Amino acid sequence: MINRTTRLRFRRRIKRHKLQVEDISQQADEKLEKHFFKRLERLYIVRRFISAWVGLVLLLTGAMVLQTISLGYYYQSIQPVAGGVYTEGVLGTFTNANPLYATTNVDKSLARLVFAGLLTYDQNNNLTAELAQDMTKDDRGTTYTVRLKPNLAWQDGKPLTSADVVFTYQTIQNPDADSPLLPSWRGVQVSAPDPQTVVFVLPAAYSSFPHSLTTGIVPKHLLDGVPLSQLRSVSFNTTGPVGAGSFKWDAIEVKGDSPANREERIGLVPNPTYVLGHPKLSRFIVRAFHDQTNMVDAFKNNELTGMSGLTTMPAELSKDRSLHSFDIPFTGEVLVFFKTTQELLGDVNVRRALVKAIDTNQIISNLGFPVIAAREPLLNKQIGHDANFAQFAYNPNEAKALLDGAGWQMSDAGVRRKDGKVFSLQLHAQNTDEYRLVTQHLKEQWKQVGVSTEVILESESEFQANASDHNYDLLLSGIAIGNDPDVFAYWHSSQIDPVTSSHLNFSEYKSNLADQALEAGRSRDDTNVRAVKYREFLQVWRDDAPALALYQPRFLYITKTKLFGYGPVRINSGADRFNNVHNWMILQRRVSN
Repeated sequence: MINRTTRLRFRRRIKRHKLQVEDISQQADEKLEKHFFKRLERLYIVRRFISAWVGLVLLLTGAMVLQTISLGYYYQSIQPVAGGVYTEGVLGTFTNANPLYATTNVDKSLARLVFAGLLTYDQNNNLTAELAQDMTKDDRGTTYTVRLKPNLAWQDGKPLTSADVVFTYQTIQNPDADSPLLPSWRGVQVSAPDPQTVVFVLPAAYSSFPHSLTTGIVPKHLLDGVPLSQLRSVSFNTTGPVGAGSFKWDAIEVKGDSPANREERIGLVPNPTYVLGHPKLSRFIVRAFHDQTNMVDAFKNNELTGMSGLTTMPAELSKDRSLHSFDIPFTGEVLVFFKTTQELLGDVNVRRALVKAIDTNQIISNLGFPVIAAREPLLNKQIGHDANFAQFAYNPNEAKALLDGAGWQMSDAGVRRKDGKVFSLQLHAQNTDEYRLVTQHLKEQWKQVGVSTEVILESESEFQANASDHNYDLLLSGIAIGNDPDVFAYWHSSQIDPVTSSHLNFSEYKSNLADQALEAGRSRDDTNVRAVKYREFLQVWRDDAPALALYQPRFLYITKTKLFGYGPVRINSGADRFNNVHNWMILQRRVSN
């Protein structure tokens, strides 16, 4: 029980604690007033000074941030990087990706992407090794020995050996296989002394033989059991080819319900074991268009990264400055071949007159795109090329005099006649914008000297048929020459006979002197000797005037985006645009230097 004394003591204790709390609270108020509110008043007095310091600190901090960013840009740059999907539209039809049968633009493009050859071409169009490690030849120039690079593999993982190389070329040589490459391989013996070595024995020295080794090699383990007579039509060629090239076949899709809008889409993926390096692109798609309008529309709709197969820039794209276009010279020539066995053209003075009547510079200037002029059957800078033996220069007065001297007199109608016959010739050409323009200029200029010309423009198939049968008076055509100046197939008299494999002497030109020079030029190893022989040929060719040289054709390539790693100086065929496709890049990023 609590007594009165205890209660008083407890009350005094509570009162004392209460006074202590009040005292502490008063002291806290005094200290807050002294140390905070009083100082806030002083801060307000010096507010400008503090603001200046705060601003300076913020300014210095911002400057440091900007400097860091600036230095980052200084030590970094925008560079092309790997990745991206490249979709190319190709004008033409897809029939066969097997390099032994590839003939169309689409076929050759796919064969180049999927398959690899012993040799290929670099950016300067010089021969370089692909599957081959090295190549040697004997003193006679008839035996070539090729060693393969180690550890070569097919895209299905199987080893690639010399047996595959022998299988490829022996298949070409077998008539049952019906390969268009057969003429180039007649008489060549191919053997494999060991898995890494291939030996080629030629029936005679042939200086340009190494250029034949760029054909894609096909896998023996997949095709050896196929009857050669059926090899052209096996599914391997169209639905699942396996090569050793830069890209692997992934899938094919066919679109369109009519021939006009038909389109084949072929998807390719990088080949990680490609001998020249892993491709930079993550995917490559080829879209084969049968109709040019459909391809251009797809390009305008941003469905394509690039286009090939066009001869001229479409008008609707010509003003688009964001596009990138490449005009790459072909190692070939566009010429007018004079069929020398035709009655009117058998007279050398008539042929000379036809050459002198044409201002080739005017034709070139009106093409609308840059080309290199051609003045002789060899290309500039090739072995033996000599401007001193260029074809006869433009001189219409001399052309008229030559025709007068040949008995072709100008009539009142402005057309020449002789013995009651009108001087009239048929000029055949493929029906393209380019050749339509060229033939119009040829017709107009020959008309000025009294020569009547009937221009016949034909579809590709019609033109090829007439060219093959030599069914023409004059033929406007482009020919492939290549890096080597061996033009034997076009000007040697042995190539006139229809039973020959090539039948490419479109002028049906015969000259013993030209034959001898061409034979010697292709069978010599010494560059100086070859040059002498080809100069002899040039002189005879100029004097005989079997054709009119115009210009080197160009390959037009159009892209939507900048294409890094692409920029060939010249190419031998359209498919050669892919010679370094494994280095192509389309993406860019900022990376450290």
